[in-house]
Amino acid sequence: MTAVNTRQVLLFLRPLRTQSSRRNNSSYNSVTNEPKQRNFATRDFEEIQIPVPWGHIAGKWYGPKHERPLVGLHGWQDNAGTFDTLAPLLPRDMPFLALDMPGHGLSSWLPEGIHYHSIDYVTLLNRIMEEYKWDKISLMGHSMSSINSFVYTALFPHKVDLLIGLDVLKPLTRSAQKIVDIIGERIEGITKVERRIRNKSEPPAYEWDQLVERLHVGTDKSVDMDTCKFLLKRNIKPSEHEPHKYYFSRDGRLKNSLFYAFSQQVPVEMAKRITCPHLFIKALQAPYYERKEYYDEVLAILKQKPNFVYYEVEGSHHVHLNEPEKVAHFINSFLEKYKS
Repeated sequence: MTAVNTRQVLLFLRPLRTQSSRRNNSSYNSVTNEPKQRNFATRDFEEIQIPVPWGHIAGKWYGPKHERPLVGLHGWQDNAGTFDTLAPLLPRDMPFLALDMPGHGLSSWLPEGIHYHSIDYVTLLNRIMEEYKWDKISLMGHSMSSINSFVYTALFPHKVDLLIGLDVLKPLTRSAQKIVDIIGERIEGITKVERRIRNKSEPPAYEWDQLVERLHVGTDKSVDMDTCKFLLKRNIKPSEHEPHKYYFSRDGRLKNSLFYAFSQQVPVEMAKRITCPHLFIKALQAPYYERKEYYDEVLAILKQKPNFVYYEVEGSHHVHLNEPEKVAHFINSFLEKYKS
């Protein structure tokens, strides 16, 4: 997730009790206190665009184009760059398609007057399948998209041949009071953002180092300083008014996205309906974003399935970006077993 301050970032995935999601300070040089610069593997890709009624969905296609890919879906206010460090560690002979969700990265914004809702991303998967004439889809989602992939797989179990979820397992269960309060906040927030968009005013602009700091701190330090660049590449534009400065180019309405308002019984029922091979990886230094007993109840149902695989790894909510080797081995073993 990317945002301009901690409160805004964590509003969508806000823990219901205080939990630390900060990692140790391993992303800094212990002598100079400067951010470490690590060398990550790279892999060739092709920028693609998928037509949709309001414009296009942008993406990065790795590997062969003649085969159906594993589709990678990012978290809230992130973009396809979230998989830049992981994609080179996936099987080279297996295509991988990392997408920017609507309003994120290089994808088109939704039309003016339309509000973003979690179910929009679920509907989008059917559009993508129709465009490529796929009868099935293979999904790997992080955070928001792990939730949406869980929902899609439960709604259309015959369309998903495998599911990989990173860090957030299921739609978050909230109290009725919390749901009502946040929906009211979001609707008021949308009105303010739409006013700025209509006035065509540019968002605040920052120098590069400031952008990195804002992203790092804004994600509660979940994204390491030296991995911020992978998200920022698809998330900023140069200011027209302030030379050498940039602004966050995602749709400002995303901060006020509307979300699922399910009771716990709904994700419980959804878990029962998922039939495909399913891998879930939990980052141990990340919050659960809901009361843990809700998470544990659904996890217990999934663990009863013979094709469900579960791992825990040390790391933050963005461990797949910061330390991709920690999850790549588990993902590749799962793909080798279940992806023909």
